[in-house]
Amino acid sequence: MSRRLRFFVNIGSAGYHRAAWLEPGLPADAFIRLDHYRRVAEIAERGALDGLLFPDIPVQQPGIARAPAATLDPILLAAALSVSTERIGLVPTATTSLNLPYNLARRILSLDHATGGRAGWNVVTTFEPNAARNFGIRQLPERDERYRRAAEYVELTGKLWDSWEADAIIGDQESGRFADPERVHAVRHRGEFYSVAGPLNVTRSPQGRPVLVQAGASPQGRAFAAAHAEVIYTTQLSLSAAREFAEEIRATATYSGRDGEAIRILPGLIPVLGATEAEARDRFDELQGRLHPDSTPVRELAAWLGYPDAEIDLDAPLPQRLTVLPEGRIGPQGFFTSLTRYATETGYPVRRLLTEFLGGHRVVAGTPKSVADHIELWFRNAGIDGFTIIPAVLPSHLEDFVDQVVPELRRRGLFRHEYEHETLRGHLGLPEPANSFARETVSTTRK
Repeated sequence: MSRRLRFFVNIGSAGYHRAAWLEPGLPADAFIRLDHYRRVAEIAERGALDGLLFPDIPVQQPGIARAPAATLDPILLAAALSVSTERIGLVPTATTSLNLPYNLARRILSLDHATGGRAGWNVVTTFEPNAARNFGIRQLPERDERYRRAAEYVELTGKLWDSWEADAIIGDQESGRFADPERVHAVRHRGEFYSVAGPLNVTRSPQGRPVLVQAGASPQGRAFAAAHAEVIYTTQLSLSAAREFAEEIRATATYSGRDGEAIRILPGLIPVLGATEAEARDRFDELQGRLHPDSTPVRELAAWLGYPDAEIDLDAPLPQRLTVLPEGRIGPQGFFTSLTRYATETGYPVRRLLTEFLGGHRVVAGTPKSVADHIELWFRNAGIDGFTIIPAVLPSHLEDFVDQVVPELRRRGLFRHEYEHETLRGHLGLPEPANSFARETVSTTRK
């Protein structure tokens, strides 16, 4: 079978654009209404998209005077949506910096059982000091240590998910034998940062293990992704940068003994559709025009860069001095690097940059055919596996994508017509990982 596109959908709040909550007909409190998210999930599942990605930063974000900078707990939201969905994957975000490994491993695996093997985990580390203070942590470790902690955390989580071998449950009601204790393993983990006895009190996943997703794009994040991630949600604004990123990830993974081709790379994409190119552009401009003067696109761009907006001239290219990461900047390095590289490569004036970039991701405004052309071009030439669709407004922009772009991709033979598997791993074409304890058992037997 030829390669097929994969699609995640980022479904935070009322949409990715800060003015999404002002959409006519959308309740101002949609971001906390379960029926809002049910509608989004229904549309995504109707399109046979692979999975829903639930973002999260566990702290009240600034800017609530102008937009609902708040989110529901992603694991609880995913669990609630598991009842009204049947096939689509559910991938909550959870940080390794603020959760205990045993508890989080149990919650994600419980979600996986509740969905019949449709769960994933978007692994992040926390850089936001105010979030740390919410958990009684006075100071977060530096980036290098955060990723060292995350690496040990993920390896430990894998062991906990492997606690029960696949055939540990006997379930013989006549003899009264429920499980074979010899096939339920304590992890007895003592590492640099964590100490956990185990075993987990949840049986092995219907898909082997929940799918590991990762979104870091700093040098440390890329190294972590190459070592651990099965799906990577990344920020890429140019085809050449996406290709270099994919080549680096796959080569690093292969060098470390992984199958680099078994990693699904899904850059963020914000599609804005119209019957004509001009209509699509007007639609995006209308959204931008809804922003309050104290939340203008220029100010948001300046915030991403970490420089005062007074230094940015709309009708000139981004100054070279603003493409250097400011000292002491706290925030996602990947967004900064992706944007400044794109600005330097293209030489576009800032006014044009603001039509192609939103919150760190690529905006493609056009007709269903031109958006499908963009997707196909990158899919065939950038070494990626698809995209994480980031609707600017939910649910309307996602519905446009599913009803207008997906049929075009199907006509080109690039995307499935219906789900062909039951699990998220199956949708993504990912192998089921072997149980680490089962391998040890086989090795001992052979001796």
